[in-house]
Amino acid sequence: MAARAAALLALIVTAAADGPCDILGAAGNPCVAAHSTVRALYAKFAGPLYNVTRPDGRSANIGVLSPGGFADVAAHEAFCSELDCVISNVYDQSPQGNHLGQRHKLVNASRHKITVGEQVQVYGMWFDPGYGYHVDATTGIATGNDPESIYAVMSGTHYNGGCCFDYGNSETNDRDDGCGTMEAIYFGNAHWHGNTGHGSTGPWVGADLEQGMYLSLIHISEPTRLLSISYAVFCLKKKKKNKEDDID
Repeated sequence: MAARAAALLALIVTAAADGPCDILGAAGNPCVAAHSTVRALYAKFAGPLYNVTRPDGRSANIGVLSPGGFADVAAHEAFCSELDCVISNVYDQSPQGNHLGQRHKLVNASRHKITVGEQVQVYGMWFDPGYGYHVDATTGIATGNDPESIYAVMSGTHYNGGCCFDYGNSETNDRDDGCGTMEAIYFGNAHWHGNTGHGSTGPWVGADLEQGMYLSLIHISEPTRLLSISYAVFCLKKKKKNKEDDID
């Protein structure tokens, strides 16, 4: 499972009584991976959200202000006062323990400060090309033809044309295993083999299914289109494919 996206599942206007994963679980679709450096995704979650590491090798977990609340920015800034920490891990808040660790370079922990809710300041994750996180030894994650839904919150203004700025479910051997062997949300203005979303310039949201980004096949109310907003919520949903659905 790979994560190369900013502020993963991060921005909800206020910390509600029920978190996003409480709502999904009540609907029969429990979260099997819940990552955020910004807030708890369960109403009762009181554990660490992420881990920061200084150049001297010392590290600290950053938790929430209260169960179900936002990240403890004071603890972050006290430990990372020189602004030179990296985020070493993003913890999975679900019971599955699919914590994200280093895949490529680690992001600076203090670069992307944002304001949420009632003027609460927290840190998202600022990704440039060459930065990324993953977990290979997963539990409970969809494989093969299993159905799944993926949600992410990303900056609508920070993107590039490279491959590939994703958050989602990919191979656990860190190799390209061929077409259709991953499912991830892509955001950016890449032109994969000439494929684009709406218009000639991005950014676009798309589905990265390995060896192809499908920028016009997301099931939302309108085709993929240009964005001019600071943050956007994206969703990728796969239904189980039945044999009778095959087209000869």
